[in-house]
Amino acid sequence: LAPHLDRAADYLQAANSHQTPLYLFDRERLLARATEFERAFSSRIENFLPHFAIKSCNSPLVAAALADFGWGLDASSGVELSMALETGAKSILFTGPGKTVGELAIAAGNKKRVLVMADSFGELQRLHEAASAADTRLEIGVRLTNDTRGPWRKFGIPPSRLPEFARAAKSLGNLDFIALHFHTSWNMGPEAQERFLGVVGRALGKLDAATRARIKVLDIGGGYWPTRGEWTLPRATPRGQLLGAAGLKMPQGAPATLTKAAPIGVFAEKIAAALEKHIFTKIKPAIYAEPGRFVADDSFCILLRVLDEKGRGLVITDGGTNIVGWEKYEFDYCPIINLSKPSLKRTKCLVTGSLCTPHDIWGEEVIGEMPVAGDFLLIPGQGAYTFSLRQEFIKPVAPVVSLPPAKKPA
Repeated sequence: LAPHLDRAADYLQAANSHQTPLYLFDRERLLARATEFERAFSSRIENFLPHFAIKSCNSPLVAAALADFGWGLDASSGVELSMALETGAKSILFTGPGKTVGELAIAAGNKKRVLVMADSFGELQRLHEAASAADTRLEIGVRLTNDTRGPWRKFGIPPSRLPEFARAAKSLGNLDFIALHFHTSWNMGPEAQERFLGVVGRALGKLDAATRARIKVLDIGGGYWPTRGEWTLPRATPRGQLLGAAGLKMPQGAPATLTKAAPIGVFAEKIAAALEKHIFTKIKPAIYAEPGRFVADDSFCILLRVLDEKGRGLVITDGGTNIVGWEKYEFDYCPIINLSKPSLKRTKCLVTGSLCTPHDIWGEEVIGEMPVAGDFLLIPGQGAYTFSLRQEFIKPVAPVVSLPPAKKPA
């Protein structure tokens, strides 16, 4: 919390200059996380290039800042692809299922900057059509699914069908198969990525030597969790859900549960070792990655103002949870800082939004003194899978204000 308390004056200046609720964008924090990620992997893996996953935070400010920083961008729709192209990013991955012929036509028209990771055999045919319409030849990749039975099987093709895909791409005449892609999600540690690199290595072993030699890129995906881990409210834990199903309540004052995440250096170290073991013995591709949450989460805060007090211990703010798109804070814990009366004290207080629904909840405690009408509340860590999901439900979404650079200590 200390970095946010140190910047309280900047936050309050934004509140005084603009009408709340607000999203506050901190470019410095974004680039600090990007630097941390890139250094961890580049120091262990040669020819490494991160591509920011736009879906995690679809703000043009974020995409432009990271493109200027030298990163590539990962787009998973035609809308995101157009945004990525507008930033001037030199390397763009086009991933995701269900790409249309029109979206693939945009990629074909920008083939020097865009590498399409095909998601299916049907998409391979649509890529052929897009290349034919543009009278060009395209370099492409393919996503390998890490789940052949559950809901994640909607993504990519089974690794066992990789040789078939390579033959099909070659037969179409205007597609060059040069890249592999996989993605594991919600990674608190690198174990899933390590395991699947073994799967990729075995799949490579099923390709003929000439096809293997043409593979220039391996995209190891994203899913890297921020090092602070994930805090879950008591009722959302397995114990809380079981008690709820039995019609019972969690004990009063039960704390939030922390699921710890590995430091990003551990991810980099373990993944680099798995690459050496399973991949580099067969091919020496460039390694791409698609971090989203790890890089973006700290780059946005939400600033609210208390409108009403409904008795001691319940306040209503001017911003509803449509700002984050869903009832996230019925289940997840995030600190709420009373900028107007700051302290390290934890004060029990139900903080709600101003939407006409009882699910409009920000949290059940405040860091600082008991809030009253007129106080400003800051909710940090709102850059990933909140900004992208915001919606105009009952009330409009919050505007974005860019923070000035932090003042350096004298």
